[in-house]
Amino acid sequence: MSPVIITLLVLLGIGLLFALWLMGIYNGLVVARKRFENAFAQIDVQLKRRYDLIPNLVEAVKGYMGHERETLDAVIKARNSAMVAEQKVAANPSDPAAIKGFNQAEALLGGTLGRLFALSEAYPDLKANQNMLALQEELTSTENKVGFARQAFNDAATEYNIRREVFPAVTVAGMFGFKEATLLEAAETERAAPKVSFR
Repeated sequence: MSPVIITLLVLLGIGLLFALWLMGIYNGLVVARKRFENAFAQIDVQLKRRYDLIPNLVEAVKGYMGHERETLDAVIKARNSAMVAEQKVAANPSDPAAIKGFNQAEALLGGTLGRLFALSEAYPDLKANQNMLALQEELTSTENKVGFARQAFNDAATEYNIRREVFPAVTVAGMFGFKEATLLEAAETERAAPKVSFR
C-alpha cells in the first residue's frame, strides 16, 4: 500500500473514532435530559391527584365555612393557576420561565391551603368531620409524594446539568443546544421553620 492510502485510512479511522466519541457524548446528554423530563412527569402525576383533591376539600368545608367565601375562592383560584403553570412545565421541563412561574404558583397554592387549614381549626364540627379528615389525610399523603418527586426531579436535573457542564460535553452541549435545567425551589412557606406552641 502506498503511504498516501495509509495516511488516508489512518485519518479516516481517527475521524470515525472522533464521530463515535461525539455520538457517545451527545447520547449521554440526551439520556440525562430524558431522565429529568421523566422525573417531572412523576411530579405531574402527583400534582394532578392533588389538584383533583382540592375541589373536594373545598366542597367539604363549604357547608361549615360559608362566610369564609373569600378564602375558598382564593384556594380554587390558586389551584387553577397552579394547574396552568404545571401544564406549561409539563410541555417543556427545560423552560426556565415556566419553572419560575410554576414555583410561584405552587407557593401561592401552598399559602392559600395553609390559610384554609388554619381557618378550619376554628370550626370544631369541621375538624371532627370524617370526610374532611380523610381528605386532609389524602392531601398530606399526596404532598409527601410530591415532595419526593420534586427531590427526584432536582436530582435528575442536577445530574444533567453536571453532565452538560463538564469538559468536553460542554462543547457538545453548546453545539447542539442543550440548555441548563432549572431546579424546582421550595416555597418560602416550606422553608420556614414550623412554630410549635405548648399551651
